[in-house]
Amino acid sequence: MPSEHASFPGAHGSLLAARLDTPDAAPRAFALFAHCFTCNKDIFAASRISQALVEHGLAVLRFDFTGLGHSEGEFANTNFSSNVADLVAAADWLRDTKQPPALLIGHSLGGAAVLAAAQAIPEVRAVATIGAPSDPSHVAGLFREHVPEIEAHGEALVQLAGRPFRIRREFLADIGQQNLREKIAGLGRALLILHSPVDATVAIGNATGIFVNAQHPKSFVSLADADHLLTRRSDAAYAANMIAAWSERYLA
Repeated sequence: MPSEHASFPGAHGSLLAARLDTPDAAPRAFALFAHCFTCNKDIFAASRISQALVEHGLAVLRFDFTGLGHSEGEFANTNFSSNVADLVAAADWLRDTKQPPALLIGHSLGGAAVLAAAQAIPEVRAVATIGAPSDPSHVAGLFREHVPEIEAHGEALVQLAGRPFRIRREFLADIGQQNLREKIAGLGRALLILHSPVDATVAIGNATGIFVNAQHPKSFVSLADADHLLTRRSDAAYAANMIAAWSERYLA
């Protein structure tokens, strides 16, 4: 698929690295993809989902949040609010250079971020989440044993997915003050929730929390025995095809 590299200023002014995947013909709409916590735009699930959406005639912008992947900035200085601001900045770049996104897709904490960002992007007509937590503070469970150290000393170096990341007290304070339930209730867009009932990172109850608080039109699709990162090609392909088919009704 044709792919264009791009960059734009993010929440802290750092340049964010992005990739715009496009179909051969003029796209029928643009989508914006938000990757999972401490991941990057090139993770397999993001790449496969983008490819499938392109095959369905959509253009997809995926980017690295501040301090991750090829983006500039310091991860330790970021938080959930800055991720949301990065998403809005990505939408602004699309609006200024191509056309604004009509579809938002978020994986894991990226799913919570697109739910929070949707109201700040008026052109969005549909939102899809994959393995998303119903509360951003859920992510603190990934490093719960370090929380006392972070609270006491202001920061700690934690291992996430085999890599070291510096987490600061400000990050905990930020996720603790989010009211995602209110954002979900006032989403005002079509919502698709994809979640695996055996997700060992973000339990299936989070999908229930999102679904219950959302207004119609809303849909839920089980990802059966998929893992959280959709590491099996078939799981990523299934999620991508479901998003593509579901979104046609709202992006026509």
